[in-house]
Parts: sequence; structure tokens; C-alpha cells
Amino acid sequence: MFSFLRPQANQLIGLDISSTAVKLLELSRATGRAGAQYRVESYAVEPLSPNAVVEKNIADIDAVGDAIRKVIRKSGTKAKRAAVAVSGSAVITKVIAMPAALSELEMENQIQMEADQYIPYPLEEINLDFQILGPNEKNPDMVDVLLAASRSENIEARVAALELAGLTAAIVDVEAYAMELACSQLAEQWPNRGENMTIAVADVGATNTTLNVLYDNRIIYTREQNFGGRQLTEEIQRRYGLSMEEAGMAKRQGGLPDNYVPEVLDPFKDAMAQQVSRALQFFYSASSHNSIDLIVLAGGTSALPGVEELIEEKVGTPAMIANPFANMSVAARVKPQTLSNDAPAMMIACGLALRSFD
Repeated sequence: MFSFLRPQANQLIGLDISSTAVKLLELSRATGRAGAQYRVESYAVEPLSPNAVVEKNIADIDAVGDAIRKVIRKSGTKAKRAAVAVSGSAVITKVIAMPAALSELEMENQIQMEADQYIPYPLEEINLDFQILGPNEKNPDMVDVLLAASRSENIEARVAALELAGLTAAIVDVEAYAMELACSQLAEQWPNRGENMTIAVADVGATNTTLNVLYDNRIIYTREQNFGGRQLTEEIQRRYGLSMEEAGMAKRQGGLPDNYVPEVLDPFKDAMAQQVSRALQFFYSASSHNSIDLIVLAGGTSALPGVEELIEEKVGTPAMIANPFANMSVAARVKPQTLSNDAPAMMIACGLALRSFD
């Protein structure tokens, strides 16, 4: 039952299985006078066949397993253990207070007995784990404990896909927590290193946009909405009579007619700015916060030229593109420019790879 969130022995790779690609990242760490110094040892991205992953659920385990095999070969990693993640929408989380004097085993036994109070699914259908967050603010004799539960099928599909590729799933994390951990690598680029700051991370992927809001470097809010780069690809396909594959390649490599930027790209970027603004309005209405200090743009779609400046102008808040590798060194087999280009889309993979060092 208690089978995810927990780190095991090093070394492992971060494997982000998104709706369009499998992204692999392997990090190493050396500790010196300046603290922990990370190095990118290997990384690769492998596209997924259409409908292999639908709404962040694995629909075709064989296709995903095949893509994982290819991304391992492409990266050159020798690691056999991986951390993967399930989306926040597939996970129920709840913070409960428990006596601080309990050992971890005693907590585990008590949670197992009381879990049906917190989880609206039959316990035999879920995977459940917990993590101690720290002292309870109202009662020093209690600690806050995070419960996380997901349907077993979500976990088992990822485990099975990894096994097809010869990997062991050492950790199954939650995407929001992987994103929070990756943000620790961005903090040096933020005002006041993110302390006492409210920072919105808009992760704009192929089909979904996920807004995570951090306060004091901890996630306090998460919301997913249906909007992503596939809408731009589909518009290119429709407008210019291309296949989806040709449209995707044209979007990345260029070569489209002169009217592409004013008639297709600019309206899409305006729509993206509106989606980010709308997501922030939902956050304001659901919390006591009424302003954001910084917007961080992540996900492959955030690499579109000029989108950072447009969102800053439309929302009226400073914006930046996420690059968790800015202060990392890079192994000889990794191409720095390619890694830099993919950096905004590698945030979850980075957070998962960092679980090696918990």
C-alpha cells in the first residue's frame, strides 16, 4: 500500500512521461565549498505515438515501453532505476495532524487503519503513501502529515511500461512535487531566492497547462486546464494542409509562409497569455493572495519566441523562462545548446532526477 513518494538507494534517472514525449534526465552531484554542484550526465527526449498517453493516463503500455527503450538508448545512460510521476489530477492529497511521538511504523499502521476516512475509494484499489511535513502550527505535540493516494492502475501502468524497457520504478512521485523540487534549481534566479515571495509556474505542455503557485518556495496551489501547444500544431495543419507530423516539424524548424506569424502564431500567443491570466484569476479567487511577484514559464510551448515578453506585458507581472540547468555543469556527451533549448520542458524530469539525492 505504501509504495510511492519514498526514495530508495541512489542512483536513478528522472523519467517524465508526458502526452507527447518521454523525457529522460540523469544527474550527478559533487559537494564542495560552494555546496552541492549538480552535473547533467545524460538526457534525451523521445516522441510518443499519438494516443499512447491520453489525458496523462497511459493508454498503450507497449508504445510507452518502446519509447522508454529508445530514450534510454539515445541518452546512453546505464542506470536501471527510475523515478516517474503521476499527474496531480490522478492523486488525492490531504494534510492530517498526527502525534509527533509516533514512530514512522506506528504512523503507517495508524494511517492504514484510518485511511478510509480520508480516501473516497476502496483501499484495495489504491496506492497510498505519506510524508511528514513538520510540526503542526497550532499544537507542538502534533506533526502535519501529507497523505497521497492514487488509483493502483495509474501506478501499475507506469511500472509496467518501465519494466518493458528493463527499468525498475524506484519512486512514483506526483508531478507538482517534482515541479517544486525542480524550482529549487531556479531559486538563485528569483528575487530574494523566492523567500516570502509568491511565484506562479505556468507549465504549458502539448495538451494541458498546469499552474503551480509557490509561496516561500512551497507549492500552495495547483490547477490544470485544457490548453497547450497542440492547438497551435492543429491550426498549422489546418491552415497549410499538412499532416500533424509535418505541422509539428514546421512549428519547430520554421519554413512556413510569411502570414504564419501575424495570422497563426501571434493569435496563439495571445491565447496563451489569456490562459495564464485566467489561471491566475482562479488562484486569486481561491486564496488569500491577490498578487504574484513573478511568473515562470515552463513546458515546451513556453519556448515560443517572444512569449515571455508578451505575458509580462499582458499580465503586468515580471516573467521568465524556466531553465533548471543554468547553474549545472554538463557531461561531454550532452550537447549544451540542445539541453538549453529543451530546458523549459525538462522541469518535471529534473525534479524526478533530483530525487536521487533526497
